[in-house]
Amino acid sequence: MKKLLTFLGIETSCDETAAAVVEQNIGQKAKILSNIVSSQIKEHRKFGGVVPEIAARAHVEKIDFIINEAIKKSKKSLNEIDGIAATAGPGLIVCLTVGLSIGKTIARSLDKPFFSN
Repeated sequence: MKKLLTFLGIETSCDETAAAVVEQNIGQKAKILSNIVSSQIKEHRKFGGVVPEIAARAHVEKIDFIINEAIKKSKKSLNEIDGIAATAGPGLIVCLTVGLSIGKTIARSLDKPFFSN
């Protein structure tokens, strides 16, 4: 039987920090093993909209925890992940950079492929 691929996805395009572990399923459909999201609505409410610098700093503060929770909830280890993916756009560049940087770092450290859209 062919090995089913498992990927860690990272999303930091605007005001939510998110990570999910997704596994290929029979018939090439995806099975979501975990999906962890942290919203920044409260941080931006008083400004009437998203403030890019505040959003980027919140991503930096939360991204490690969010990724670790996604891995833990998926019941997989990082070594069992076949690749890493991160959102490259559209979005706020200062926010996108957070997810892209950590995604590339994880992929490089594990010698796994990295994908972005």
